[in-house]
Amino acid sequence: MAESLNAKVAALFNEPGCDKNAAKDEKARKKGCSKPLQPGAAAGGCAFDGAKIALQPITDVVHLVHGPLACEGNGWDNRHAASSGPVLYRLGATTDITETDIVMGNGEKRLYRALREIIDRYAPPAIFVYSTCVTALIGDDIDAVCRHATEKFATPCIPINAPGFVGSKNLGNKLAGEALLDHVIGTREPATSTPTDINILGEYNLSGELWQVKPLLEKLGIRMSACITGDARYHEVASAHRARVNMMVCSTALINMARKMEERWGIPYFEGSFYGISDMSDALRNIARLLVARGAAADLLTRTEALIEEEEKRAWSRLEPYRARLAGKRVLLYTGGVKSWSIVSALQEMGMVIVSTSVRKSTDNDKQKVKDLMGGDAHMVDSIPPREMYAQLRRGDADILLSGGRTQFVALKARTPWLDINQERHHAFAGYDGMVTLVRELDASLSNPVWADVRRLAPWEEEEGETDFDDEGVQALMPIA
Repeated sequence: MAESLNAKVAALFNEPGCDKNAAKDEKARKKGCSKPLQPGAAAGGCAFDGAKIALQPITDVVHLVHGPLACEGNGWDNRHAASSGPVLYRLGATTDITETDIVMGNGEKRLYRALREIIDRYAPPAIFVYSTCVTALIGDDIDAVCRHATEKFATPCIPINAPGFVGSKNLGNKLAGEALLDHVIGTREPATSTPTDINILGEYNLSGELWQVKPLLEKLGIRMSACITGDARYHEVASAHRARVNMMVCSTALINMARKMEERWGIPYFEGSFYGISDMSDALRNIARLLVARGAAADLLTRTEALIEEEEKRAWSRLEPYRARLAGKRVLLYTGGVKSWSIVSALQEMGMVIVSTSVRKSTDNDKQKVKDLMGGDAHMVDSIPPREMYAQLRRGDADILLSGGRTQFVALKARTPWLDINQERHHAFAGYDGMVTLVRELDASLSNPVWADVRRLAPWEEEEGETDFDDEGVQALMPIA
C-alpha cells in the first residue's frame, strides 16, 4: 500500500494538466507542491482533511475514519455542505484506534468489525474508508480489508489512502479524486442518458449554493448527471462517466480528475465560476456551446442567451439600490483558489476597489485571471501575517475584509467590517441570486452603525488626548478617528 501511495503522490505532483507543475524541472516536480507534514502533527489542512472535505458532501454514504477519535472529531462536518435528501453523510463514524490496538495489531480487525456494523445498521449504498497518520504508519492495509468486506457484504467499501503526513489539504483533494476514479466512477451505468448531461467538478454545495445554479440549468433542459461532490449520491458519481461535458469549478482541487475523465471517456471540460453576474453568464454559455458541439440541439445557444438576458436584467434591477453606497469602497480579499479571481470579478461589477487579493492556493491560471481583471500582479499577495494585516486595516487601507473565519478577529480588533466568504459561511453567493445576497451582506456590514461606535474614543480618552494602543502596549499606527 505504501509503494502504491508513493507512486500516486508522485504522479499527482507531475500532473500534466497543472500549468504550475509543467513549468518546473524534473527535480522540482519530485519535491512536490508543498513540504510534507510531520506524522501526527496538528498542522491543520493535512491530506486527510483535504480528502474528507472533498468527499463528505456525497450525502448517502457513510464516511468511516480509520484512526484515532481526534481525527474524526477534527474533520467532521467542517463545511456547511447542504443536502436535499439523505443525511447519512453527517454521521460521525470512526474505528477509534487506541494505543492498545496499535500495540496488539488490532487495527484491521477493528476496521472490518466497523464495516460490518455500519452495513447491518444503516445499509448504505457504499462506505468510504479514510486512512490516517496512525493507521498508515502501523501498516494497516485498508485496501485489503475493503476488498474483503465488499465481497463479503455486497456493499462497495472504498479505500481513501490520504494519511495526513503525505502532504497538504490540496494534495488530499487530488487523492480523493483519484479514489473516485479508481473505485467509483464508471462502475455503474445511468438509468437514463441525454445529450445534455453534464458533471460539475469541485462544487461542494456550501450553504446550498448549488441550488441557486441547478434551476437555471433545468430551465435550459440541461441535466446535471453528477455534482462532484456537492449534494451528490453515490450512484450519480458512479455513473458520471456518461456525461457529455464537465465543468470544473476548482482546478486546484480536481484538475487531475477532469483530465483523466477526458482521456478515459472523452468528456471535454472547461473551468468556470458561478460567482458574479458576468461569470455566471459565461459559465452557462460555455456549457451550452460544448453541449451543442457534442450533439445537443442547436437552439440551446439561443435559449441560453435569452435566459441570460432575462436573469441579468432581473439581477441588476435588484442590485441598483446598492450601487451608489458600495461604489468606491475598498476591499481586502484574503482567500485563495478560484475565489481569488471570481470574487474579484463580482465586486468589480459593483464598482468596488480591490486593494489586494490572496493567491495562496491559486493555480497559475487563477493568477493570470487576477492579472487580467486587475491589470497586473501588483495586487496579488500570498500569505499576510496577522500583524501586517492588522496594520493595513488600522491604517484604513481597506474598508472591509473578506476572508475566512481564521482572520475575522484581526478585522474585529482593527474595528473594521468583515464578511465570511470561505467554507464556513452561512450565505450562498453563487449564481445571480447569490450575487444579490453577497452585495446585500456587504452593504449590511459596511453600513452597520456599530463601527462608528467602536471607533469613537471614550469621553475620558478624549479629555486626556489619548490614542489607541494595541493589546501588547505598542502604539497603533494611527489614532482612532
